Amino acid sequence: MARHDVKTLLVMRHATAAWAADGVDHHRPLAGHGHEEAAATGRWMTERGWIPDQIVCSDALRTRQTCVWIGEALGEKAPTPYLDPRLYGADATGALSIVNETEESTRSLLVIGHMPWVQGLGMRLMSADSDEDAALDMAQEYPPAGLQVFEVEKPWAELDGRDARLVSFITP
Repeated sequence: MARHDVKTLLVMRHATAAWAADGVDHHRPLAGHGHEEAAATGRWMTERGWIPDQIVCSDALRTRQTCVWIGEALGEKAPTPYLDPRLYGADATGALSIVNETEESTRSLLVIGHMPWVQGLGMRLMSADSDEDAALDMAQEYPPAGLQVFEVEKPWAELDGRDARLVSFITP
């Protein structure tokens, strides 16, 4: 496949969250330093030219707030995010099925969600030719606002495991 046919999949864990005043997990906001983490990850994406065509985000408050900070960093290039409530309670298989629904015209997709599926999805998708250091770092620990960057050479609908190259894993 020609280089111009390679798509980018970005998988991000929400930034550090505080406890919700009402005790409801879905309502947990970002902690003070969570805002800084999300902004740092967004700046890193912008500096490296990893600008998503599409953003799919869990509808939980902490992921929505993370998405706002990413959008701030992306500026005018930021696409309007799609809030998908299925990502809140998803496992890696459920999250992958949402990625599989992506229109083929999308060249770069950012998915913002939760542990443990963000790490599980990365472990499932990682091909044998992935960057070894990035793979080991991601497998060992996946801190808040961590971001996986994959190169994808097949249709979104056909991703099922060991078929995306992990090229980077960053943490703020």
